[in-house]
Amino acid sequence: MDLNLSDEQRLLRESAERFVAESYDADHRRKMAKDSSGFSPAVWKQFAELGWLALPIPEEFGGLGGGAVEIGILMEAFGRGLVSEPYIATVVLGAALIDTCGSTAQKQARLPKVADGSLKLAFAHSERAARFDLAKVATVAHKTAQGWRLAGNKIAALDGHAADEIIVSAHIHDHQGPSGRIGLFLVPAKTPSVVITDYERLGGGRACNIELSGVELPEDALLGDGHDALPVIEWAVDRAMAALGAEAVGIMQTLLDTTLEYTKIRKQFGRPLSANQVIRHRLADMAMQVDEARSMALRAALKADSPPVERARAASGAKAKIGKCARFVGEQSIQLHGGMGVTEELEVGAYFKRLVAFDTLFGGSAHHFSRHAQLGRTTVPA
Repeated sequence: MDLNLSDEQRLLRESAERFVAESYDADHRRKMAKDSSGFSPAVWKQFAELGWLALPIPEEFGGLGGGAVEIGILMEAFGRGLVSEPYIATVVLGAALIDTCGSTAQKQARLPKVADGSLKLAFAHSERAARFDLAKVATVAHKTAQGWRLAGNKIAALDGHAADEIIVSAHIHDHQGPSGRIGLFLVPAKTPSVVITDYERLGGGRACNIELSGVELPEDALLGDGHDALPVIEWAVDRAMAALGAEAVGIMQTLLDTTLEYTKIRKQFGRPLSANQVIRHRLADMAMQVDEARSMALRAALKADSPPVERARAASGAKAKIGKCARFVGEQSIQLHGGMGVTEELEVGAYFKRLVAFDTLFGGSAHHFSRHAQLGRTTVPA
């Protein structure tokens, strides 16, 4: 297997790293942290002009037809700058669900707008009692004469406050009662009876809780033809975990580079910290953890379109391993910076917070070690 990047992928990596280095400094991040939107509309427009919003969208709908590996390249660069724009919510989750489940009319009406930056999406699936079980959905969608009526509560919807349209999962109740199927519904964010409570995420960006109190929707609000959407939800979340893993690798690489530079200039007893053999061993361990995490993130991206069990094992394995690597690299970086590592004067703390947040999104390391083991016992039919 040739794991070398193609010319187009190298250009994508170089342009993304250059853009992030030029646009995302400490002042920009502090400004975004104080902004109620949590991101910059001007930067989002630049994403569209650079073609990044169109990256995984099919060419027939105004996209570039990229895959999970290209998304990973972009997300690693985003991690280096702690980018807070709603890329995961809109492009990796929202656009992928519409492309996979939606009718031709639904795709034509939305995917080109995602590509040009005029439509932002969010995915509301998690619920308080689910405990990362994607199949556990209490929100219900009742069939009515006019369309659908949704009722329920969602938590931790990434960037839901900024979305123009929210994709909500719910158990379908038709005229015969509970159908046993999960459906995905397109809910305009400003629909009456939709209450959005947003909050700041650890490490930057925002998320929200959503209350749906008898939300009335038209017939065509259902995404696709009403088949059970759980397999697609699992596929989309696995892809999102692969993308977030790549972002975590970018964060870890930045912490490693920053810590290495600091130990070269910080002197103790007249010698640089890096002259100490124990410090060198720690730096070497950090570098090994970053390389291991990068390999796992790449594997998850390469397996993103594999059969379900193989894909899910790769995604959970990456999430669990990268979570442990991230914790180690973050803690070592804080310690090697000494007292400065926990102050606001340096950005080491901000990067570490984002890594902690990564470990909690879509389930922590313990959950995914368990899922990986359980999937390993699953019999795959020939």
